[in-house]
Amino acid sequence: MERAVVIGAGFGGLALAIRLQSAGIQTTLVEGRDKPGGRAYVYHDAGFTFDAGPTVLTDPTCLEELFALSGRRIDDYVNLLPVSPLYQLKWDDGTVFNYVNDQDELERQIHALNPADVEGYRRFLAYSKELLEEGYVKLGAAPFLSVGSMLRVAPQLVRLQSFRTLYARVAHFIAHEKLREAFSFHTLLVGGNPFATSAIYGLIHALERRWGVWFAKGGTGALVAGLVRLFEDLGGTVRLSAPVAAIETEGNRATGVRLASGEVLPATIVASNADVTHTYKTLLGETERGRAEARRLEAKRYSNSLFVIYFGLDREVPADLEHHTILFGPRYRELIAEIFRGPELPEDFSLYLHAPSKTDPSMAPPGQSAYYVLAPVPHLGAAAIDWETEGPRYRDAILAALEEKAIPRLRETLVTSRIFTPADFARELNAHLGSAFSLEPILTQSAFFRCHNRDDVIENLYFVGAGTHPGAGVPGVVGSAKATAGLVLGERGTRMAAE
Repeated sequence: MERAVVIGAGFGGLALAIRLQSAGIQTTLVEGRDKPGGRAYVYHDAGFTFDAGPTVLTDPTCLEELFALSGRRIDDYVNLLPVSPLYQLKWDDGTVFNYVNDQDELERQIHALNPADVEGYRRFLAYSKELLEEGYVKLGAAPFLSVGSMLRVAPQLVRLQSFRTLYARVAHFIAHEKLREAFSFHTLLVGGNPFATSAIYGLIHALERRWGVWFAKGGTGALVAGLVRLFEDLGGTVRLSAPVAAIETEGNRATGVRLASGEVLPATIVASNADVTHTYKTLLGETERGRAEARRLEAKRYSNSLFVIYFGLDREVPADLEHHTILFGPRYRELIAEIFRGPELPEDFSLYLHAPSKTDPSMAPPGQSAYYVLAPVPHLGAAAIDWETEGPRYRDAILAALEEKAIPRLRETLVTSRIFTPADFARELNAHLGSAFSLEPILTQSAFFRCHNRDDVIENLYFVGAGTHPGAGVPGVVGSAKATAGLVLGERGTRMAAE
């Protein structure tokens, strides 16, 4: 009988476990922390609910598909609420741009900044839609295991100039600098530098325009809970507070996983949603394959990290504050260069502010409000920062900036706060260098050049999550699970036919 063990209960691990269990493979999902979710962990403090990680949900169809596999409906497990505007963008000079999913209103605001860019935006949108079809609809769940698989799609990728950077392609269509920033910042939400990341990531704009931006009532953690309930309803097993010490192997096959407690879980299929470098370096560190692949991965470029503050106020959300706000700092290109290359923590910052109580007041006690703000920062390999010392200072600077730009009287109405630093990403999530998104999504680290969905040597070892194809973000890691499940089930079918 086939038995699968999936390591890590983040979105990727959950999605893969659901697909395998739906196909009749008895699957156990093991998670080192006391709650499922991975980066989508949940904190409860003083009556507030704080989503730790992903808060921007796009493409609900990729989630609906997980429920439909067994004839179920997502609406019976979680309530997804639309968010509008998708984001509100603010600059230091007072400029405000409501990033809405309405063509006329979007064009009206573009016209107010630069009339000539209305036609340029239309052409960018058409380009983004092409990228969405080729890079997401067709290839988002297609594994790249060979050079040949990459060569087959290369002509289309070249035609779409994916070898250029996203910022360069946006600038080709749009002249106004603020609008260039408005349509290129998205890569920062998946660990990509818009001045280095492949233009293929321009598909994110069309993705949001097609399906919108959503929020799960009760928070992203409520969506995680819904996925766990689905998996358990299907007969799957979840093991929490069960960190994995090693993936056990015999020859070129994985035979199961060994927990830190010493317990061994036998398996005919092993999949890891853990950090890919951690998987090879630590979980496979007893094997030559693990050591060799870890050395190769350590030489690659990694995405930035994040500094996150979760905080609650004893007042309701200000009337003029939206659910998602992007606060651009005084610098864009220069700041991003320092975020990705260091060598120090920049003194200025751009911020993403999440105010879930705007859409769902239940995230906070009555009359109060919950928030999450993050600043992209260098990973531990790019800047030698003592976060134990620097964290409180950086927190205070960010809260002061928020008080000035977005939430008056923030500090005098503060009830509770906590921070999560790059050191925490490394310590609590085993993220290599404290990177928040694993490998940087540059062209030479994408598709075939990213960690493969199945190991090249250990034939029944698979990967899901941000470090494998197609990459970070909820649609990305859920897509990786579809690609990986396709490999598992296809090879299982081949074996059964041979038998």
